[in-house]
Amino acid sequence: MTIRYISGDATQPQARGNRIIAHVGNDLGGWGKGFVLAISKRWPEPEAAYRAWHKDRSKNDFGLGAIQVVPVEPYIWVANMVAQRGMKTGSNGPPIRYEAVRACLKKLASEAKGLGASVHMPRIGCGLAGGRWEEVEPIILDELIAQGIEVTVYDFG
Repeated sequence: MTIRYISGDATQPQARGNRIIAHVGNDLGGWGKGFVLAISKRWPEPEAAYRAWHKDRSKNDFGLGAIQVVPVEPYIWVANMVAQRGMKTGSNGPPIRYEAVRACLKKLASEAKGLGASVHMPRIGCGLAGGRWEEVEPIILDELIAQGIEVTVYDFG
């Protein structure tokens, strides 16, 4: 099994059965640029859930490496994954944190198995987060594909 790459919109997952749309967010509670705009255009629930999760972070697991799986339609969930430290490139490099991506995908694998779901995503962590696909792809192979989970990556346009 390997990653399936297709041209298209990751908010319209091309598969049958249960599907999880995965994306990467930051640890500051910010939601408003990049792929999340496409998510919010289709469904209000993931943004509302993410903002509430961040607001109540003193009482929950919000932070790098955490995920939140939000139902949006029958057979479709959105996985909010916290894998960015802040939002800007600084002295510690780009906001992406590869170890947080790994922790998120490990948790996502468990969720996907429980739901019997395939996973759909853009090239997570490689837009505003500043990550490199050469770093992210092997993590997806290790944490999802090696667990027998079908993954489709969408290149928009």
